[in-house]
Amino acid sequence: MTSDTDGGVDGGAGQRDDALMTLVEDATVRIHRPASGYAPDGPVGEFLGSGFFVAPSWILTCAHVAMRGEGGAVSVMVRSDRYGGKLTEVQGRVVVAMPGTRPPGAAGWPAPDLALIQLRRPVEHACVYVTERSGGLRRGSDIRCVGWVESPGGGLKLRDGAYGVNGSYGADDDVEQLIVLEGGWLEPGMSGGPVIDFARGEVVGVVKSRLDRQQGGTAVGIERLRALDVPAEPVEAEADDLYQAIFHAHDRYHADRHTNPASTARTWADVQSELPVPAGGVLGPKRRADLLGRLAEFPPPVSTRSLLVLLDTLPGVHSREHRPAPRGWRDGLGALYGAQQRHRDAPLELVLRYCMGVLAADRPFDTPSTRTAAELLWDWVKRIAEEELSRDFRRQLAMEWPTVRRRLEQQAGHSRALPAEPGRAGERAYVLLELEPQGWARGRYDWRIGVARPTGELLPVAEDGQGCALDTLPDRLAAPLAEAFRRCDEPGSPAMLQVAVAPALFGLGVDRWRLAPHGPPLGVVRPVVLRSSYHGPTDEWSARWDATLHTGMRAEVVDCESGWGVRVPEADRLGALPKESVPVFCRYGDRPDPETTAGVVRALDTGFGVALLQRRAVEPDTVCGEFHRRVAETVSDARTCDRLPWAVHELRRGVNEGRPEVFWSDGMALYYANPHHSLPGSGEFLEAP
Repeated sequence: MTSDTDGGVDGGAGQRDDALMTLVEDATVRIHRPASGYAPDGPVGEFLGSGFFVAPSWILTCAHVAMRGEGGAVSVMVRSDRYGGKLTEVQGRVVVAMPGTRPPGAAGWPAPDLALIQLRRPVEHACVYVTERSGGLRRGSDIRCVGWVESPGGGLKLRDGAYGVNGSYGADDDVEQLIVLEGGWLEPGMSGGPVIDFARGEVVGVVKSRLDRQQGGTAVGIERLRALDVPAEPVEAEADDLYQAIFHAHDRYHADRHTNPASTARTWADVQSELPVPAGGVLGPKRRADLLGRLAEFPPPVSTRSLLVLLDTLPGVHSREHRPAPRGWRDGLGALYGAQQRHRDAPLELVLRYCMGVLAADRPFDTPSTRTAAELLWDWVKRIAEEELSRDFRRQLAMEWPTVRRRLEQQAGHSRALPAEPGRAGERAYVLLELEPQGWARGRYDWRIGVARPTGELLPVAEDGQGCALDTLPDRLAAPLAEAFRRCDEPGSPAMLQVAVAPALFGLGVDRWRLAPHGPPLGVVRPVVLRSSYHGPTDEWSARWDATLHTGMRAEVVDCESGWGVRVPEADRLGALPKESVPVFCRYGDRPDPETTAGVVRALDTGFGVALLQRRAVEPDTVCGEFHRRVAETVSDARTCDRLPWAVHELRRGVNEGRPEVFWSDGMALYYANPHHSLPGSGEFLEAP
């Protein structure tokens, strides 16, 4: 990489600057036209420009870069290797461009010239930290720009340079406002790359254009994203409002990494804290990351107007100073920074009053996790007040909290409901696939397929006692499975597939099998669940099953605490969990070892008939906060265990469709064993034709 900023810094500052630039570069991507094939040392198609990850699976770039793809499709080269420079090709689609087309005869793409690209499949990657302030690009700012450019020797390389701000075109409330950059060369390919306020350690804009044959160019402030279309219909879920969904995911991403005790990697908050003038106002970078993560757990404001009303109730805050208007909770926090400077006597009080306003605000929708989010935010407010503020102020907060809590309880009745599944699980026929290891031939398995009727009768379809290797099963079983499905599928209502195997085989990805070479995965077409072929019904199993069927469910992560992988508890501790508990194995992984399998067996021995296993690859420092939150929400939303197979099925469909809001669930498997539908014994499976 070449740089315009070499030399002139002491060792400590140089290391800090290098660390900040590494964080930016890890999240900066190359955007290409889609092309067949893959060239590991060069572009996969014509190089279009740069972009950067603002949230998991979401890339921000320029519209004139993204819209040069074909039909909104692009190929993105992502740095997915944390320990090297390996780039991975991932397909993406342009979800929104501002504006969507270039007017006829226009010399260039009109401002704001922004686009959001969504990855079509989940992949590990880094994200930049995006400022919550408006007007981050101002005269006197220490600005750096990063992007991919063509190397004189061939290929592409990352380029960065230092620039100054020399004014702007357009008023602050003009969505077409452009920032003028000077003092350095911007090269072809850097368009769409991030603009960083190096003094604060935040991304504040997007490189738009360069000047021909002279230094400088233009950039667009990141706050122009607030002009994204507001949904015309009432918002019923976070994903309904693209702006809120992206920045909630952004803030949870950074909070999870900052608060993860298992990770040794330097986070954005770590590096920002070492800067001469750390960002985040009176909070500082680390507290800010924590608070923004907590705010991102709430439904968004009902409207921009409701947020402005809240801000205007706070002393010294003038919401109309901020253009475009604040739209999300993070924007509201950013609007406090100017007021903090004007009211240095009580800046923390201002932040805590804002948090109390968030707690008391009306919500466009409510989820079971909102109450938990409120309790956690209140705990944070109370702790900060106890540590640093007066007794009188703490008393005021304590008097406000009961009223806020009552409002939360009133709104709790408006939780969103999971769509009803097509028939309760116990009332439908399902397909049963049993795999049994051959004792005399290691790695080979006998199999049986049948259709189980609600009456308990099992009708055989096909079986093979000659033994098959695991890698041959998808092809060998395609035809008999298709026949079994034909016998019990109904129009618009595919039957469930239950896979009965030994617990050591719970990592077998039957849900990813395809019955046809180019067909969809089985788990996308129908619910696919696991059963243990080694566990028979017990009284405790029946009692726990009936509790999850009639009184509700709650997720209990049993192998991970505060980001650390831990040993699954012994049977006595597992047995003490409430009857409605659903064990979650966050650290199951893609290659479970014997200890992991033994932990799962302990849970099944204790009588749990429902459990969730995350089968994606894990490292000791894997960040799993988002998985914990969303799996708890999924279990709570499903309410009863017979809905869980369809809930997981919907998640798999979402992953297959490329919906980033459900990428957290990629690889998750459901153990689902109804004790009232026991597996047939060796002599009960009638001979198949």
